[in-house]
Amino acid sequence: MSEGETIAGRIDGAAMLQQTCEWAAINSGTGNLAGLAEMAGRLADAFAALPGQLSLVEPAPVTAIDANGTEVEKPHGRHLVLRVRPEAERRLLLTGHMDTVFPADHPFQAVTRVDADTVNGPGTADMKGGLNVILHALTAFEATADAARIGYDVMVNSDEETGSLASVALIAELARGKYAALTYEPSALPDGTLAHARGGTGNYSVTIRGRSAHAGRNPHEGRNAVVAAAELVLRLTRLEAEDITINPAKIEGGAANNVVPDLAVVRFNIRPKTTGAMARFEGQLADLATEIAEEREVAIHRHGGVTRPPKPVDARAQKLFDLVRDCGAELGQSIGWQPSGGVCDGNNIAACGVPVVDTMGVRGGAIHSPQEYMIVPSLAERAALSALVLARLSTGDL
Repeated sequence: MSEGETIAGRIDGAAMLQQTCEWAAINSGTGNLAGLAEMAGRLADAFAALPGQLSLVEPAPVTAIDANGTEVEKPHGRHLVLRVRPEAERRLLLTGHMDTVFPADHPFQAVTRVDADTVNGPGTADMKGGLNVILHALTAFEATADAARIGYDVMVNSDEETGSLASVALIAELARGKYAALTYEPSALPDGTLAHARGGTGNYSVTIRGRSAHAGRNPHEGRNAVVAAAELVLRLTRLEAEDITINPAKIEGGAANNVVPDLAVVRFNIRPKTTGAMARFEGQLADLATEIAEEREVAIHRHGGVTRPPKPVDARAQKLFDLVRDCGAELGQSIGWQPSGGVCDGNNIAACGVPVVDTMGVRGGAIHSPQEYMIVPSLAERAALSALVLARLSTGDL
């Protein structure tokens, strides 16, 4: 019997499905602090079966701009961290997230068995199923003879769906010095295809403050913040290029029709494909803000920035992809990869210089929608795959 067959034989797919469905029944939308606390507790109980030290880490402070242009604090849930054999010379990082995009009042709350191979439910694919894969992969790996050769950290954050702002420093801390990393977002395609290189992303809120005046009696004394906001949006769209897209998403502000508006907030997203495009945009935005502020005689304040840098795939990262493919082949799983326009914590890990494969979770689809589904056999498939990859990393080199 091959090592892969031995590992796969240790994994109980039925138990994985039951546990995943129980976790998916807990609403843990990023803003649902009570649900996140319940989910963190359930995860802590489950991961306590593994060796090592487990802790719940407080979120870092995060602020946002409200509709009045005021900077306000945004609360987040705690993050789970498990540290196993920190003294080991070779250490790995495995990451996932407990939050979903579905708030506590969203109608999509129940888990439904569609057929023998499919489950529909919030977070089943993204990524309660992936968290279950981490747990059972590590459990199977710990039963191997070579497990003691390496150490690893597991990090499950509470805010990945909103950019990991409350956990990005923790990710960087845990990634430091790691040999390789695995992240458990669902596969890029239902057939198990992995996401390869990724672009980056950044979210911005730009507050524009003008001067109010009567629109009929003395409009010339006003400074129209909405006009300045519209001008900013139009100029932003002209900065799009082959290596960056810009999506103005929302303009807030204004007043009654007979009042020159003194406030507007522009919210937009950028998707740089390279670090060069990311850096170039920062300079262009600063210049635009200065020019419009001077021309329109308004005050402009910028909040936000790039939260996930682009993730190219270098030679070491490619070797990790090759290792995952080869382990899949040993298990009878055909695994390929393709570039992705999406982003995840894998972007932040790669930015720390650590090779990472970030779609090691279950097969499924329609994530971020009420049609989200998980392919049931992929629970055991992906757990066996990860356990075998860990076994190979414990004895071989990238």
